[in-house]
Amino acid sequence: MITLTLLHPQHSVAVQTWRFEPKSVIRVGRSRNNEVTLYSAVVSRHHVEIRRKGKDWEVVNTGSNGTFCDGKRISRAAVKNGMIIRLASSGPQLQIWTDVLTSEKKPDTSSSQHSISKKDMEKAQGTFPQEKRDQKLSPQEIEQAKETQMD
Repeated sequence: MITLTLLHPQHSVAVQTWRFEPKSVIRVGRSRNNEVTLYSAVVSRHHVEIRRKGKDWEVVNTGSNGTFCDGKRISRAAVKNGMIIRLASSGPQLQIWTDVLTSEKKPDTSSSQHSISKKDMEKAQGTFPQEKRDQKLSPQEIEQAKETQMD
């Protein structure tokens, strides 16, 4: 499973989450024929693809305004669990989680490299530990965040 989370532009909390069973390509952009549609003037119709590459994933920029990771423009990059990409230099941010645990899938304790911490799991599900939350967004703030940077 792969999970994409749209982050609030000021609060860095989850605004919307999409979960996908493994497939070869997940397309993100303004066009409605993408698996993830984001309505922002700086997002291209077909902005970025997240492609399966063997057992791993990679992010491939397909838009004209660029895709950024850690402040650097990328044309393609290997997905790291929990990484954040920005669509265009001032556009929306997506956090990418791979192999998110479900209640049916338990970590393999023989290899600690593949287990996901409780903190990472909470982030992937859009919940955050109580001590990290200064305030909870109201439904109005969430709606306002969804409308932020929209056409």
